Amino acid sequence: MRWIWIDAFVEFESGQRASAIKNITLAEEYLHDHFPGYPVMPACLLIEGMAQTAGILVGEARGFAENVILAKIRKAEFDDYAVPGDQIRFDAVLETIDERAAATTGSVLKNGKPMGRVDLMFSHVNQSEKPLDVPDHNFVFTDQFLNLLAGFRTRGGMGNPPAHGS
Repeated sequence: MRWIWIDAFVEFESGQRASAIKNITLAEEYLHDHFPGYPVMPACLLIEGMAQTAGILVGEARGFAENVILAKIRKAEFDDYAVPGDQIRFDAVLETIDERAAATTGSVLKNGKPMGRVDLMFSHVNQSEKPLDVPDHNFVFTDQFLNLLAGFRTRGGMGNPPAHGS
């Protein structure tokens, strides 16, 4: 099973920026142990939510031609914490991209208010130059991730508003 730390894209501008949301609920099992009696979304999962948002932005910018691997957390700062009932928004901006790597900056909002910043670096692993222990298939951009982006586009994203009444 692959854990997805974003629920939906709410904005996506190819090669520029992406925004995704995560609704935190007590139905998520990891919250029952972190911390018992006062569940808090772990910061590492907030970083992963940003990595998934930014990673799809990076991958889409290059046509999902290679695996996009999180290479470095340049910055991760949080001024608040999130609990069940909160909605998190990950706003990722593509800073630089080339055939080897990409850099993103990101803001994390809780219920519409800033709560943190996560800046990341990604490495591209294409099939012709992959290390021996990397699978032959694109293991990063699974159908689960691609369906998040397709769902956004189906709902009227990418400049195509939904038909009236739908």
